Amino acid sequence: MRLVLDWDGTVTERDTLELVVERFGDIATYRRTGELMGNGRLGHDEALAMSFATVRAPLDDVVAWAVGAVRVRHGLRELTGRHRPLIVSSGFHELIEPILAREEIEVPLLANRLDARPDGWRIRFRPARRCRRCGERCKRSALPPGDVAYVGDGYSDRCAALAATRVFAIGGLAAYLDEQAIPYESFEDLHDVARALAGEGSVR
Repeated sequence: MRLVLDWDGTVTERDTLELVVERFGDIATYRRTGELMGNGRLGHDEALAMSFATVRAPLDDVVAWAVGAVRVRHGLRELTGRHRPLIVSSGFHELIEPILAREEIEVPLLANRLDARPDGWRIRFRPARRCRRCGERCKRSALPPGDVAYVGDGYSDRCAALAATRVFAIGGLAAYLDEQAIPYESFEDLHDVARALAGEGSVR
């Protein structure tokens, strides 16, 4: 079974995208577009683009801050050592790769890229076809063929989770799956996921 991980709020303890906008952009825009997205009035990519257009700091400054501030969940090294997961993220190579390098972890990564302009960051979205299920350019098309265990926490993980064989969920993704009466396994850290995949039982 192939393991696929979300990044922000799943591998990381807190959503790095929110943290960056909170420190370097306009968090009110981030929260407002998040509400519109949750209500179905704004697409995920559009919400993300509007939020990061408020960030104008030099990319090097943001990367240096992120490497010092962003924390990953316990168990990441164990999990990646056992399974070599694919990370599929709505975040950015430019922010994820330095943190993986800090942790001395190399895994396949699919993510967006940044054009960090001084008049507002622009996102170069990862090529993806529009999904017939959700209508967005979601993560479902990035899932490898065959059985997949998916680990996620938020809105952008919903469609991929619905297509996965086995799902580990927390946060907003867990709440959504509860609403849909779809089974999943909860976790506190990535040691929990590693133990469950090793056949030592599920957390939930």
